[in-house]
Amino acid sequence: MAMSAVALLMLLPVFAVIAIAIRRDSKGPILFRQERVGRNGKTFKMLKFRSMVQTAEADLAALLEKNEGSGPLFKMKNDPRITRVGRFLRRLSLDELPQFWNVLTGEMSLVGPRPPLQTEVEDYERYVHRRLYIKPGLTGMWQVNGRSDLSWEESVRLDLYYVENWSLTGDLIILWRTLRVFARPVGAY
Repeated sequence: MAMSAVALLMLLPVFAVIAIAIRRDSKGPILFRQERVGRNGKTFKMLKFRSMVQTAEADLAALLEKNEGSGPLFKMKNDPRITRVGRFLRRLSLDELPQFWNVLTGEMSLVGPRPPLQTEVEDYERYVHRRLYIKPGLTGMWQVNGRSDLSWEESVRLDLYYVENWSLTGDLIILWRTLRVFARPVGAY
């Protein structure tokens, strides 16, 4: 939690620049709050910088047949709901930075499985629920091994491997690899 507090303080100037860019680019709030499922199935409001148009969730139904994701995840490489600034934020994962607040409040961890939507959890096969044994993370195996380019099965395998083999050393390696992914983003859209 202390690391997230320090990160939030250090990132305040970056947050201000991002907030101005979002405000100038499109109408709507700067932050996007979305209910996600955390440890042991407890839900929480995850924060992100808004990278889509304000009507993105309502517009999703019209795009479902164009889903390029696998399993219960919806993904589109050229999602028309993403704003110009949003594309930049997503490519560098800057839209995720407000989740340091979720880490500070104890809803998330720095490292862990990707925080799923309730609709995704409802579609989980029984064994996949093991992803919920620990807190979801700001970064994790999924993020440093291809992100959206991974199949559903690959992302589940990586998350379950993490859950079943957690170690402090493993977390430090994932944090180091996350910094490398920032420099050379792969699978971020």
